[in-house]
Amino acid sequence: MIPRNSPVTPIVPSLTREQVRDVDRIAIENFGMLGLVLMENAGRNAAELLRSLGITGRVVICCGKGNNGGDGFVIARHLENWGVEVRVLLCTSPLQISGDAAANLQILERAQTPLLSPPFDWGPQLAGADWIVDALLGTGTQGTIREPFVAAIEAMNASGSKLFAVDLPSGLDCDSGQPLDVCIRADHTATFVARKIGFDQPAATRWTGEIHVIDIGVPKSLLQQL
Repeated sequence: MIPRNSPVTPIVPSLTREQVRDVDRIAIENFGMLGLVLMENAGRNAAELLRSLGITGRVVICCGKGNNGGDGFVIARHLENWGVEVRVLLCTSPLQISGDAAANLQILERAQTPLLSPPFDWGPQLAGADWIVDALLGTGTQGTIREPFVAAIEAMNASGSKLFAVDLPSGLDCDSGQPLDVCIRADHTATFVARKIGFDQPAATRWTGEIHVIDIGVPKSLLQQL
């Protein structure tokens, strides 16, 4: 039995990249859920998981411009509310962030959460972090990883800090479980709704670390459709 307040969703079969897209689309179009609600649930429950793993110092959250980055913004807000020292590093100008991610970034800006956008040197900004949260790239990532993500991923892997990946390690192909050029070597991965099909490949563990399946509040009947 799953505890009442557990952020972990019941086990469902591993999902492909296309099925992951369908979860959000169906939840919004057919069930009337808001993207902001899904993002809030994902980020809050991922933050709860990270807190349960033990935080003894500063947490640096590295965010891309898509929904994965938006999840990172939510994580930063909740950690800060719980008294954790946080720093948010952006891979892009705030002006390039839109939609639900931009709404959550705006909250951080108004709350005066420590936030840094390019240009900066990744190494010094990551130095001394207890945890680094990888919220750079999501399940839709395919092809070649480009800058500034290459520099960010390499610096995160070299930091010596514990790495916590949001949904999947940045640079890992969702379907094949193979790295795309460079890839985060996570200690823990908080993946949403279900495991990704690429995680079932034995070699993927090198990149994902321990995998935790996180609930984002989509109805059980939606998952049964998939």
